[in-house]
Amino acid sequence: MNYHLVSIFPHYFDSPLSSGLMNKAVETGLVNLDYVDVRQFAGGVHKSVDDRPFGGGPGMLLKLDPMIKALDSIESKGRIMMLSPRGKPLNQAMARELSQEENITLISGRYEGIDERLLDLYPIELVSVGDFVLNGGEAGAVCLLEAVSRLLPGFMGHEDSGEEESFSSGLLEYPHYTRPEDHDGLKVPEVLRSGDHGKIADWRRECSLSTTLSDRPDLLPEAQLTVEDIDFLRKQPRTRLGRNLYIALCHYPVVNKFGEKVAVSVTNLDLHDMARVTRSYGLGGFYATTPIDDQKALADRLLDHWKDGAGSLANPDRAEAFSKVKVFDDIDAAVLDIEAQTGQCPRLAATSARLDRRKKAEPAMTYKELQSWLANSPVLLIFGTGHGLAEEVLSKTEGILRPVRYLDDYNHLSVRSAVAIIVDRLIADEY
Repeated sequence: MNYHLVSIFPHYFDSPLSSGLMNKAVETGLVNLDYVDVRQFAGGVHKSVDDRPFGGGPGMLLKLDPMIKALDSIESKGRIMMLSPRGKPLNQAMARELSQEENITLISGRYEGIDERLLDLYPIELVSVGDFVLNGGEAGAVCLLEAVSRLLPGFMGHEDSGEEESFSSGLLEYPHYTRPEDHDGLKVPEVLRSGDHGKIADWRRECSLSTTLSDRPDLLPEAQLTVEDIDFLRKQPRTRLGRNLYIALCHYPVVNKFGEKVAVSVTNLDLHDMARVTRSYGLGGFYATTPIDDQKALADRLLDHWKDGAGSLANPDRAEAFSKVKVFDDIDAAVLDIEAQTGQCPRLAATSARLDRRKKAEPAMTYKELQSWLANSPVLLIFGTGHGLAEEVLSKTEGILRPVRYLDDYNHLSVRSAVAIIVDRLIADEY
């Protein structure tokens, strides 16, 4: 594997790439490092490689001409990668893909970045080692170089090592122990001293699963999980983000297509589907609000049928879902009920299929913002019927969630569909 390291500070790589297994790989010729010093291609007495950006702004940019000359000096560039916060995230899958290459050119930027026209002139792939900003790309280049090199045949002392580590199977790695067996009362797990390789393999798998669930549950959706893995994970304790989320379907006051304030009828389908979403995602509760007596009576008859009547005997699962449903006159009553349950006044947010296009309107809330609320307090998320919530309801909230399809010109989902999609995005806990 040949790496061409393009940088204005090539000496940055001296220490990390001359240590341990990397140094051994270089000595044996498994890895070849070609340092390309951009300053050697800069003109003038001072070998200047940077200049001020057009349009003003802070910082300096690496100039185009020295970068072009530096890249053109490389005979076999192979894949050209540039470390950048704008790039595609570096992960184990990308490292495996790159390990099949013969040549990789790594460009390390500095200052505010590199003249954008470099990306027009060469097939440069941007890659990022994380959602943070470094002084330059060299540290990221070392991460990429090590992640790729250790997958090369002959790099690791034990050929299985690379495949038994974190991310290789989509899970975090299990814990390791060595001598002594007992250190001040801290003992090596008995299973590892048993000599039973089957039990040891099962223990390690379960440790990988539980550690991933605890520390990096976001990896589980992409992990290859057996039925046994899933059964094990189901039994593990975990914090459910949904426990703090309450939803309300407001039937009054809402607006019609003419913008007039109206009341909308309670429907059997809305109550059924939203109750099942509430139970499936472990939400705190679901409120249907209407001040109209005959509509409240209709809702109560439906609830009685499924919770305590014949429906509960025919379909106990439906009864369980409807146990999360309450009917109140208005949003204020729902707020008081949540406060009585949790001891905290919930934060209120609304949903809408439309963006607020008034001048200087606040940007719509993102799912990340609302998730941060859920981590610390109960939240009541209000959905509207008809053509949306009336202003007197919206004014009670701290923000309006961004529409489901905000980048498209058609955003007319049924409220039942919108509830399912929005709750799934918010809770995001397949795990």
